[in-house]
Amino acid sequence: MTGLRIAMIAPPWLELPPTGYGGTEAMCAHLVEQLTARGHEVVLVGVGRNGTSAARFIPTYRTPQCARMGQNTPEVVHAAELTAILSEVDADVVHDHSFAGPLLARGRAEPTVVTAHAPVTGEMGRYYRGLGDSVHLVAVSDAQRAAAADLNWVATIHNAVPVESFPFRRDKEDYAVFLGRTTPEKGIPEAIAAAADAGVPLRIAAKCREPEEHRYFREVVEPLLGDGVEWLGEVGCREKPGLLAAARCLLFPIQWDEPFGMVMVEAMACGTPVVALRRGSVPEVVAHGDTGFVCDTHDDLVAALHRVGDLSPDRCRAEVQRRFDVTTMAAHYEQVYRSVLSPSRWTGRAV
Repeated sequence: MTGLRIAMIAPPWLELPPTGYGGTEAMCAHLVEQLTARGHEVVLVGVGRNGTSAARFIPTYRTPQCARMGQNTPEVVHAAELTAILSEVDADVVHDHSFAGPLLARGRAEPTVVTAHAPVTGEMGRYYRGLGDSVHLVAVSDAQRAAAADLNWVATIHNAVPVESFPFRRDKEDYAVFLGRTTPEKGIPEAIAAAADAGVPLRIAAKCREPEEHRYFREVVEPLLGDGVEWLGEVGCREKPGLLAAARCLLFPIQWDEPFGMVMVEAMACGTPVVALRRGSVPEVVAHGDTGFVCDTHDDLVAALHRVGDLSPDRCRAEVQRRFDVTTMAAHYEQVYRSVLSPSRWTGRAV
């Protein structure tokens, strides 16, 4: 089958692949690698230096804009330059992971696929509705898709990891691990409370860069630290796999309907089960009683922390290999690209 020329638009915040926190950027980098391996020509639009095997890299900023993450100007500048960039690329399809970039889709001939990495309710839902059929939306979970079923969805494709690159470990240490951001919706206080009541040591690896994250740490998290709770701060890509692989479980008491929690997949790839609250994509990712426990209350979390030793690390690894490996993700995206290029539009779900 003939290869495609795919313009991959990354956000303007981090280089690809990211060296630390950056779920969207990690997914985008993995997809570039897999599509290239499948014989496609990928032109990557990003920032800083290119660490992928993309055939061509076009930066809109010479340095990553992570220090300005959340500000409007980098997003708008990044998007404004796309018209000129894409005019010389001659892509078959554009796959946009940025926020502002999809606003330009209506004016181009190439079909634009957009992965909805963010929630699709509230103002974000209004945004995607305003784009109409100028973009072909891909959901990262059925839960996300169901929250705004009227949007122009063409597929649900779970995010994925290169499973073989994660260390697998059957013998576990006694601690539970929390990995995420230092924000209320991630549930750090809830993780501390559950671990304390279960008598399980907890290690917290959390991104804490932005002003609001620092404030939340000082005012809410820091007063809760003490015996049995170790604050690690943000861990890099080299340290994270070993931390996950050695843990008795990942503790994931999420406090919002997160579209997709990549850390759950990363933990299970290491053979580490997940103890999580039933929010967002959790029931889709974690097989209750098999690769972890999907809980409804604080007491459920405490009880689950005592039961994770009954779960099989081998089953965790095998399930991720079957459902969440990057090879599967890339095959599904390739199917989407070809469907939006064909006269009869494919509307099935690639899960």
